[in-house]
Amino acid sequence: MSEVAGAPESVPDPGPPAVRRSGRTTLLIAAAAVLGVVAGTCTGYVIQAGRRPTPLPPLSQPVLAQAKGKGPEPLSAAQDRRVRTDGDLRAFLLKRPSGAQDPLFEPGHDGWMSLAEYAETFKKPANEFKYEIGAEFRRAAVTAWRLDDTYSVEIRLVQYRQEERLAAADSAENGRYWAEREAGSRSWAIPGTGDGRAYVHTRPDTESGVSVYSAEAHARRGDIAMEIWIYDTKPISKEKVMDLAKRQVGRL
Repeated sequence: MSEVAGAPESVPDPGPPAVRRSGRTTLLIAAAAVLGVVAGTCTGYVIQAGRRPTPLPPLSQPVLAQAKGKGPEPLSAAQDRRVRTDGDLRAFLLKRPSGAQDPLFEPGHDGWMSLAEYAETFKKPANEFKYEIGAEFRRAAVTAWRLDDTYSVEIRLVQYRQEERLAAADSAENGRYWAEREAGSRSWAIPGTGDGRAYVHTRPDTESGVSVYSAEAHARRGDIAMEIWIYDTKPISKEKVMDLAKRQVGRL
């Protein structure tokens, strides 16, 4: 990107995220990409640089009388979602269903994924590591299980600090963007999430020589991005992914 004379200095953008792997299965690792959008920011700087400066208001301002009476009562810990999720994030993950088996590959350690471990789920870990630092990655909780030799589930709750940007919303949006570009995809809104969606991919991945079907869900609640990945050698129904998505969102 070329420099524009007179343009204000900007905070360096962390750059686009690396190509994301959508999860591990017993048969293959299916890949998806996450793309960061920087063009809009650059365009804004160019437009601002060409405008005349806006006159500043006078320093002296009228004194405003302070309102009387008590202010609104602060939210309780149960009502304040930010306070609720400042504790053990693993407590908000769905519990493994009865009879579920351990995954062949246990993601993270003790239900946590470090930044390095989360970045390793991408095809370009070094690029993703750098991107997540710029996105103010805070922590990630994860759970996974198998119900038989082929059906597997992985759920991640990725939490961001969100002091400079709404990274959880960006993460969920990127997940939806690429899920919708999978061939043979069908999607449905997840109730209670605003823009969260669940996806079933009706065309299997045959790269490994075995047909593997997948489904996924992406949503966010406050500073947390939710990712759900399902794989099976048989087609996955809407009911399965929607049930997981609705129950997981309900815990946040």
